[in-house]
Amino acid sequence: MNTSDNLKGLNNETAWSRSTKIGYDENDPREKEESIRIKAEWMKMKEKAARMRFMYKNEPYCLNLIDTPGHVDFSYEGVEAQTLANVYLALENNLEIIPVLNKIDLPGAEPQRVSQEIEEVVGLDCSNAIQCSAKEGIGIMEILNAIVENVPPPHDSAERPLRALIFDSYYDAYRGVIVYFRVIDGTIKKGDRIVFMASDKTYFADEIGVLSPNQLQVDELFAGEVGYLSASIRSVADARVGDTITHHSRRAEQSLPGYKEATPMVFCGLFPVDADQFTELRDALEKLQLNDAALKFEPETSNAMGFGFRCGFLGLLHMEIVQERLEREYSLTLITTAPSVVYRVNSVNGDTVECSNPSLLPEPGKRRSIEEPFVKIEMLTPKDYIGPLMELSQDRRGVFKEMRFITEHRASLTYELPLAEMVGDFFDQLKSRSKGYASMEYAFVGYKESDLTKLDILINGDQVEPLATIVHKDKAYAIGRALTQKLKELIPRQMFKVPIQACIGSKVIASEALSAIRKDAEGKKRMKAIGKVDVPQEAFMAVLKLEKEYYMTIAK
Repeated sequence: MNTSDNLKGLNNETAWSRSTKIGYDENDPREKEESIRIKAEWMKMKEKAARMRFMYKNEPYCLNLIDTPGHVDFSYEGVEAQTLANVYLALENNLEIIPVLNKIDLPGAEPQRVSQEIEEVVGLDCSNAIQCSAKEGIGIMEILNAIVENVPPPHDSAERPLRALIFDSYYDAYRGVIVYFRVIDGTIKKGDRIVFMASDKTYFADEIGVLSPNQLQVDELFAGEVGYLSASIRSVADARVGDTITHHSRRAEQSLPGYKEATPMVFCGLFPVDADQFTELRDALEKLQLNDAALKFEPETSNAMGFGFRCGFLGLLHMEIVQERLEREYSLTLITTAPSVVYRVNSVNGDTVECSNPSLLPEPGKRRSIEEPFVKIEMLTPKDYIGPLMELSQDRRGVFKEMRFITEHRASLTYELPLAEMVGDFFDQLKSRSKGYASMEYAFVGYKESDLTKLDILINGDQVEPLATIVHKDKAYAIGRALTQKLKELIPRQMFKVPIQACIGSKVIASEALSAIRKDAEGKKRMKAIGKVDVPQEAFMAVLKLEKEYYMTIAK
């Protein structure tokens, strides 16, 4: 299809969801392997945009479709928390919504029940909901016809200054960053000098084209069209998702609304087991950052771990995927410290500093208060599991906000709780306590002051910085006791007695000791020496991955 065709423009950026499994059974190596493979593919997967020519009642239309990665929950076929959040976002922006019931070919499909649930939960009229099966090819034409009939075409704003919204990008080793965008106002031609408004970077559009679905070069794109451009861009940070493209000579007065720079919320330390791999780790992180502008890293030195990097991620899954790619794609053997969130420390002198590394927390005498990030979480659950999920949320220092029944048998629970309480096994616990039927969606709401303190771990009298953590004072003793007990299990016995202590300042609040025995050499590959004690990789994740019985101790 040529862009000069006289087509009635039509754009629909509705996500056609793809379910992705991210949980697995720790005791099943095959399931764990498959989960890790899927995670790696998820990391590489981008929004797939395609442009197609569609004939409706003997008239040509141009459809721009985007297939985005779906939500993490697929065990319950119904209205999920993330789906609901996206529907509400679409309604707030006055977008047309077309109800579609997918996978009707499955033996357990219940289209009537799901239609009723959509009507009760969302309030959409599902009397004419389209039933389809992508696998069997059922209902596809009905969906395309409904798009033409219900979704309004873009406004004719080709005469205005160029404003194009970036919705995706990727790095090509030969052409640099390739940007996917939708033209909202104006036109863009091959060879135009363009500006990315958020980064204020200027480039020449060496190549523009459409995705049909492969890249097809064109000379010009108009308002309402979706395409790609190549401009020898060497950094993904110069063309971030959500940024606005405009002309250098005729610059738009305002960028398109809604742009927010990706801010890392979870941090951890990455250290090579072999110190000689430090340079390789840095090169690998730089290569990953070419495709992932949300990944942040800076050098970090630890007395216990040596040279490594302090890395920032959007979330825990992002962290796990990056680590997996570093080890698999770049043949690195890494030790990952327990993840932490970004705290704000209000100093006595009036300054406010951000602290992503517990070992850098100012001394108690220099700080007035500590603030931690909070999130608002909405959980959709069958009514039978309301009690267990409320108990889970309250155990994680959650503040109850609202409960409402969205159907006779399903309820919505809303809490505000610290992000630090979610970077562990919250999702796994939610699934476990609801037998897999609950789903969740959360969003960052801001920082709040909390009664927090730094918990240090000493092994054989030496402070282990990677095991330091910031905890709530009410949980400090339980966490300290759980950690010392866990470390006692994980650290191999030595030829001498080894004390393991949890401390707040100079005060020891929990202690365990390893009795002397002949040193066990098994598992040395993933160990770091602290004094005369070898500490395995599992110990550095003990802050996060406490066994169930230990966490129950903390909850009490």
